[in-house]
Amino acid sequence: MRLRSLLLVVGLAVLFTGGSRIYYDTVESLVGTHKRDILKSRVKDARKEQEEAKEEFMSAFDKFQALVNYDGGNLEKQYRKMNAEFEDCEQRANAVREKINSIEDVGEELFREWERELNQYKRADLRNASARELRETRQRYNKMIAAMRNVERKMDPVLDAFRDQVLFLKHNLNARAVASLEGTLASIEGDVDLLIKDMERSIQEADEFLKQMNPK
Repeated sequence: MRLRSLLLVVGLAVLFTGGSRIYYDTVESLVGTHKRDILKSRVKDARKEQEEAKEEFMSAFDKFQALVNYDGGNLEKQYRKMNAEFEDCEQRANAVREKINSIEDVGEELFREWERELNQYKRADLRNASARELRETRQRYNKMIAAMRNVERKMDPVLDAFRDQVLFLKHNLNARAVASLEGTLASIEGDVDLLIKDMERSIQEADEFLKQMNPK
């Protein structure tokens, strides 16, 4: 309970001072969890979040497709399903952004610490080996973050397209209005397909980064 209170105090200090380093250093000294372990944990979380986001976007498109291919069923029911999927997509996209931000926050602190500690070595061979590992880890990290940020950018146009359809149908829920959206189906499908492929690449980059951080 005392430890939880201490971490809460540190968290509030970080909130008002912007000192992420203070938080991570305190967690390391009190809990024994190093920045490297926090980074790996957050990468795993972001990977899982992207997997779930991928499923949400695919499901949202399926609901949109089902609505456009309306064949005399309950339009209101189909619309509610599509709207619910869109809202889930928005929430999942925000969660993905938050996970990426949390990775960058601890990642930058880890690399700054690693750089500082290179100067503490007395043996040149060990310092050079650590510097080489730092360089390789940073390169893989940058590649992973670039893939994740690319997914973040690609989500917005798809969300915008879904939002437009939802808003339009909200006040024009009839067979003619639904039929008028058929022309946008192929365009949205193309955007969703590209997004899914980018998500799969990003997930693969996360796997590669974790593999490098956990050598056998």
